[in-house]
Amino acid sequence: MDRIARTTKYLGNVLRKARKIQNLTQADLAARAGVWQRTVSNVVTSASGAKVDTIFDLFAALDLELHTVPRSKMTPGELEEIF
Repeated sequence: MDRIARTTKYLGNVLRKARKIQNLTQADLAARAGVWQRTVSNVVTSASGAKVDTIFDLFAALDLELHTVPRSKMTPGELEEIF
């Protein structure tokens, strides 16, 4: 599952989709990551203000990793179509 996340909103969408693909509730993901369910909710609605450690805990709980690549030249509209 390759996803592009350029903003905290998109990062939240990536985490939400990965959680749903794995048929996990927010509470399930929270338990796996060692955080509160409310923390998962806050991150997936807008990861703004979330600790980097929390983001990586959620990634690990979903068996995901972060890759960095040069930014593509997609327009915001083209990027929206991905999600």
